[in-house]
Amino acid sequence: MAQVLASARDEVLFVGTPNGLEARLVPEAGVPFVGIASQGFDRSRPLTLLTAAVVAIASTLRAIGILRKERPDVVLGFGGYVSIPVGLAAAMLRIPLALHEQNSVPGLANRVLSRWAGGVGVTYDESRPYLKHPDRVRLTGNPVRERVLSADRRAGREELGLPADAPVLLVFGGSRGARHINTAVVGLRHRLLEVPGLHIVHVAGRNEAQSVRKMLDAAGGGDGRWHVHEYLEHMGDALAAADLIVARAGATSIAEITCLGRPALLVPYPYATDDHQTTNAKALAEHGAAMLVTDSELDTPRFGDSLLALLGDEGQRANMAAASSALARPDAGERVADLARRVTTGAFGTTDQDGA
Repeated sequence: MAQVLASARDEVLFVGTPNGLEARLVPEAGVPFVGIASQGFDRSRPLTLLTAAVVAIASTLRAIGILRKERPDVVLGFGGYVSIPVGLAAAMLRIPLALHEQNSVPGLANRVLSRWAGGVGVTYDESRPYLKHPDRVRLTGNPVRERVLSADRRAGREELGLPADAPVLLVFGGSRGARHINTAVVGLRHRLLEVPGLHIVHVAGRNEAQSVRKMLDAAGGGDGRWHVHEYLEHMGDALAAADLIVARAGATSIAEITCLGRPALLVPYPYATDDHQTTNAKALAEHGAAMLVTDSELDTPRFGDSLLALLGDEGQRANMAAASSALARPDAGERVADLARRVTTGAFGTTDQDGA
């Protein structure tokens, strides 16, 4: 998103957590970065609420200092705990505030900050009732990196060393992996390797890749067709190369999957806040773009049977791919940027239409 604004010659300062991935990725993209501490809390441990509040107060004071120095025309928040002090600082200094919510069920930060926001972009229309001023909400979609949007099937397969004409299954669970998905998929090793020519690209996560390799070796190995990765810097290559995807139902993953028009079997993370990943996945399943399997079903025949059935049915995958493409919003970044500009100029009003 910062790159979309920067490419339009808007000056951008990215404020994020000093220890998060953004602290490395944002400067690498040529965008100035400032770190502000943030801390979540566990409702079952009251002390964490106290410490989180102390950190939030200190971070809000730091954010006020940053905003006074930088004098931005607008603050654009994307949720997460770090958005709270920056958003509060913007409200106190009367700097226009715009928000974006990527999940179907908004998180705490956007729910709180929406009372001061001049406009909120959402990925799912289901988000509206959770926000303070539904009339200020616009359906924008979830911004996707240009590197993903420009990914190409042939180039992706060349990059990953995959045959041009082989069926490819991509399995991933996010940057840290997903142990339950990893274990369940390796448990299907025999059945998957019986699929003629099938290659499995398994992005297991940095914490899980070694154990996946050990499980796979103990089961008889991957026959040269099971490619285990800790992490892929350019996930767009793998997404573009895949004929079918097994993944969690995070908002970013879904946005990338739909922008590349790929069929997917989605397994929502069961402990996500307000079970928002299930709501995310249902939005695709109801349109025929994906199949939803619950985490608890990973250990039942339904998961394996559904996966093998999809791998064996090219027609169904083609229908799902078409439905996936129909849900894509590749211009989401531009839509969010436009919303922020409208909030800045005061042109964002109740007469605006979604996607205007």
